[in-house]
Amino acid sequence: MGEVKLMKGNEVIAEAAIRCGADGYFGYPITPQSEVMETLMERKPWETTGMVVVQAESEVSSINMVYGGASCGKKVMTSSSSPGISLMCEGMTYLAGAELPCVVVNVTRGGPGLGTIQPAQSDYYQAVKGGGHGDYKTIVLAPASVQEMHDFVFDAFDLAFKYRNPVMILSDGVIGQMMEKVELAEQRPRWTDEEIRQMHSSWATTGKTADRPYNIITSLELDPYAQEQFNYKIFEKYARCEREEVRFEEYKCEDADYLIVAFGSSARICKETIEIARANGHKVGLIRPITLWPFPSKKIAEVAAKTKGVLVAELNMGQMVDDVRLAVNGAVPVEHYGRTGGAVYTPDQVYEALKTKIIK
Repeated sequence: MGEVKLMKGNEVIAEAAIRCGADGYFGYPITPQSEVMETLMERKPWETTGMVVVQAESEVSSINMVYGGASCGKKVMTSSSSPGISLMCEGMTYLAGAELPCVVVNVTRGGPGLGTIQPAQSDYYQAVKGGGHGDYKTIVLAPASVQEMHDFVFDAFDLAFKYRNPVMILSDGVIGQMMEKVELAEQRPRWTDEEIRQMHSSWATTGKTADRPYNIITSLELDPYAQEQFNYKIFEKYARCEREEVRFEEYKCEDADYLIVAFGSSARICKETIEIARANGHKVGLIRPITLWPFPSKKIAEVAAKTKGVLVAELNMGQMVDDVRLAVNGAVPVEHYGRTGGAVYTPDQVYEALKTKIIK
């Protein structure tokens, strides 16, 4: 068993970045995720692993520093919260267009606009539908615990390099600020320059050698037919991701008459809702999408078809509910329940919504 500590979700993002052998973190403070950089500054990984930590002048600077580090085949990341992620979206599409691996953490807060510093899940559309311009996808992981905040940093880097694509950890202010016991992984060494050349010399700017052509990192293509072929190529990659990387959790679905679909902190709340419902004679189950993209559409359709209806609980005005409705395809009723602007529902409130909207 590894070292066990009591840590905040934001703190453990920083700790996991160091322990997974990240080469660089480039960020800018914004509530409710500022503890990520604060923890990195306190830990001083440049003195131990050699990891670079830079507070940039803005979120735009941060994401472009990530672009530069990723171009060299380095394990680089950033983190922010909702308005800051909006500023990074241009860089996200450039990273996807140049097929560069990186990790971006969004500890979501209420919006729109500057909004509030309280937790929300209203960045779902932005995360899974692109956020930036053009035809591209971002792989999105949604942690529901501090332990998963830790584990998903490792997973995110693995996925980023497997698919040469940005990966987002879509958390929220609840998970970011809460403290839980977490088992920390053993320290992994950073890749050496030689290891990077061996693994990524087919695309990374590791220095031109006599046995290969130049590697040019760009997302610019002025020939429309060449750009079209590139888009076909990356969507073949996305199709493979949809086949191989879908992740979800099922909870008490075996005998469920009704189904709740929720992600992140909402899923934790809804597990208590299920206990309340079952104590009152209503058999309710939960599907928690762990990958918001690729989305577990097939599993949701399979389980929903055996129920009388689905309630989608999310801390927004209704976003993931659209993907659930597409998955269910009219087989059973699908309704939404949410709080927004930083307000968080209770298990009892979700149960009342379930009775009103689905059980009736």
